[in-house]
Amino acid sequence: MTETPLVLITDPLDPKGIQILENAGLKVGIFTDKTGPEYEAARSQASGWIVRSGTRLTEKELENAPALKVIGRAGVGVDNVDLEAATRRGIPVMNTPDVNTTSVAEHTIALMLALSRHIPQANASLMRGEWDRSRWIGTEIYGKTLGIIGLGKIGREVARRSEAFGMHLLGFDPFIQPSDLNNLNISLTNLETVFSDSDFITLHIPMNNRTRGLIGSAELKSMKPTCRLINVARGGIVDENALADALNSGIIAGAAIDVFENEPLARSHPLRGTDHCILTPHLGASTVEAKLAVSLQICAAIKKALLDKTFDHVVNPSVLT
Repeated sequence: MTETPLVLITDPLDPKGIQILENAGLKVGIFTDKTGPEYEAARSQASGWIVRSGTRLTEKELENAPALKVIGRAGVGVDNVDLEAATRRGIPVMNTPDVNTTSVAEHTIALMLALSRHIPQANASLMRGEWDRSRWIGTEIYGKTLGIIGLGKIGREVARRSEAFGMHLLGFDPFIQPSDLNNLNISLTNLETVFSDSDFITLHIPMNNRTRGLIGSAELKSMKPTCRLINVARGGIVDENALADALNSGIIAGAAIDVFENEPLARSHPLRGTDHCILTPHLGASTVEAKLAVSLQICAAIKKALLDKTFDHVVNPSVLT
């Protein structure tokens, strides 16, 4: 008799997604703390492994999962999975590329508005008992230029919403043609122009060897002193020490950062307490709707992979050939 496959889950998932696995007769092991002998035993037996951004699947972790047949990333980015190691093992890695789009785009717009009107700082001031209207004079986003780096699904949704605010749009994406932009009024240009001409810059690109440290001291110095930078993409794309220096010295006017090179953020991190900076703890896809959608999609995909040997949204498709 064939043993029932075990699916290991090491990050929070919606119970409705987990129910898909259980209703299909699969065993489920939930170990969000990722410690202890029971976790180690489940890892060694797991046929499927579902993660969000809180689990790092290193080559060593994969070596400790000798029975693993498929990995599911409940989300878009797979920089927390060692794709080369998984590919060498012939393990397909699947993600959920579409379901976070609206939540991340809306969080980007929320941060842009919060930056332009100093909303978190003004709230904190009022909570301290102050009433200092002149200190928190903001700026309109109407008529301003938004530079969008990365024009995939999320970047285009940010563009649609920003265009409705009356913003002018610059875009950079070497993989996009004007015909891909669905009649959006975006002027495609180079990175240098995005840096020099934008009032706001927002990042919507993956984290890889080409994008690591894309924005450092030189790039920040090439921006307008009134520019505000938003990163709801991936930590490591922006040099965080250089950004803190740029904010403290007035090289740029502000930043809103949702993702960090190392998470959770250290108490001593230089961006903590930096003026004109808004920090959120990786909330881009943290909505009720997105969490449910990614859970349902990745659990359904893992079920199909283990029971039907069919695979959806594989990011290393060479393992299937």
